[in-house]
Amino acid sequence: MNYLQKGILTLMATLLFTYVMEAQRIPRIQYIETYKELAIKNMHKYGIPASITLAQACLESGDGNSRLAREGNNHFGIKCHNWDGKRIYQDDDEKNECFRKYNIAEDSFRDHSEFLRFRDRYKFLFDLDPQDYKGWAYGLKKAGYATNPSYPQLLIKIIEDFQLYKYDNIAGFTPPPPSQLEQEREYLIPSGTSLYQISLSRKILEKNGVPYVISAEGESWESLASDFKLFKRELQRFNDAERGSSLIPGSIVYLEGKKRRAEPMLTSHVVDAGETTLELSQRYAIKLKHLRKMNKLKAGDEPVPGTILKLR
Repeated sequence: MNYLQKGILTLMATLLFTYVMEAQRIPRIQYIETYKELAIKNMHKYGIPASITLAQACLESGDGNSRLAREGNNHFGIKCHNWDGKRIYQDDDEKNECFRKYNIAEDSFRDHSEFLRFRDRYKFLFDLDPQDYKGWAYGLKKAGYATNPSYPQLLIKIIEDFQLYKYDNIAGFTPPPPSQLEQEREYLIPSGTSLYQISLSRKILEKNGVPYVISAEGESWESLASDFKLFKRELQRFNDAERGSSLIPGSIVYLEGKKRRAEPMLTSHVVDAGETTLELSQRYAIKLKHLRKMNKLKAGDEPVPGTILKLR
């Protein structure tokens, strides 16, 4: 066989492969039909507009035709980030990067929703009108979701070309925004308790049903314990504070023991750089040992950024 014949055979094989791949390629309209119900379900569970989820999935997975989507059920290009499950490797920002490999596509959609819902930098998006898909598209870019400067316009074009905004109107329960769940709440002090007298001169707040105050300049564990008729070590134990530790002004100081888990709709938290389990146990009023136990962390271990911590 001469070089010409080999070249013709190679060309024919390439054309045949291209034809087969194109024949197997999922059209965008079919991809949307396949996953629209899942996007609506996640909208009602997490509060992310279904139009945004679908448009991002179309863009990130090439309408389900990318290798990550086909072989790894990973429709959003989610990287490993302290992942204990199956893995798939692919060149991205760097060579041979690790991506999560899922058993089913639904797990990929869930992780995407949780990354947005439970990460602090995206929380402002949930204060938008749930049908403001343009606000969400530009907000995602502002929060650093994508580096492509045209990312918002790409999402909006998909949403409008395929009228995905109609799925945002499907009635159903949608959770309150994170800012509302974590807003400052005044503690309703039961009459007849020792906290009642001091409440006249000091604002007492609550998280997860646990009363707390914010420490002021010049206060110490000793002075606060005295004010609230507690032992110093008792107050430190309520706050998982070490013996000999100093009280930093502006800290949350719980006046009763924290709970075993967070409030009902605060189910997870995506860890940002520098966050510690102690800080998060104070933020959500969860006992430190129970937060660690839920997430299989030993004393002294800290989760890496990007880890989804269970709060319940």
